[in-house]
Amino acid sequence: MYVKGAKPDNVHRSFVEQIGMGLTGFGVFFLFFGMVLFFDKALLAIGNILFVSGLSFVIGLERTFRFFFQKHKVKATGFFLGGVLVVLIGWPIVGVVLEIYGFFLLFRGFFPVAVGFIRRVPVLGSLLSLPGISKLVDKIGESNTMV
Repeated sequence: MYVKGAKPDNVHRSFVEQIGMGLTGFGVFFLFFGMVLFFDKALLAIGNILFVSGLSFVIGLERTFRFFFQKHKVKATGFFLGGVLVVLIGWPIVGVVLEIYGFFLLFRGFFPVAVGFIRRVPVLGSLLSLPGISKLVDKIGESNTMV
């Protein structure tokens, strides 16, 4: 798979990133489907494994470890990976709650950027401006703690 004018190393890196995006997408799908099917242990476990492995394919193994194991993110990483472990052990509801809490702690610095982007999308922006939703979104969007 050689792209004209591109170096072979860049082609390889792009291909690995595409595989990572696929793994991450399937991981999110399996996590969602596992929750829809009343917290099915097997689907949640497969989703967790695919999501974490896909993330490491997309940003690289070293950067993944650096992201998760920073000193100020130890608590968030503990909750997230602890939730993955609890799901793998066989307690899916407790594990998913731990994972969600850890996910929000890990990625809370990205939420204001995501909210700002979604507000510019035509249909979603109008949904976020509805009275009940706008207060919650404003609280999430004004968070300026870059973790």
